[in-house]
Amino acid sequence: MARIKRAVNSKKKRRTLQEATKGYIGTGSRTLRGMKERSQHAGQYAYRDRRNKKRDFRSLWIQRINAAARMNDLSYSQFMHGLKLAGIELDRKVLAQIAFEDEASFADLAAVAKKAIEAAQ
Repeated sequence: MARIKRAVNSKKKRRTLQEATKGYIGTGSRTLRGMKERSQHAGQYAYRDRRNKKRDFRSLWIQRINAAARMNDLSYSQFMHGLKLAGIELDRKVLAQIAFEDEASFADLAAVAKKAIEAAQ
């Protein structure tokens, strides 16, 4: 029975690992074991941080909305509650963009939120 020769496959495997870990420091780019470990951890970090990125952006949007709302004498929670009472359904991403780029229209939204809060009380 003929033996199986693995040179082509194993070299291809090493080559793809080398390309993936190019630029890593120390054994992370030199030894096979180091490349495997660094590549695996890099994948774990990438998976985790794709989810954390969503969290970070939502936090940024809330901070921008809060800052703009406080310039119009409302807290973030009051502003969002007022918009909900007024029936305005804009997500935080759009509200943050309005707050960042167009202060006048955000002030109009804040006025609508204030009226809705006063009407509810």
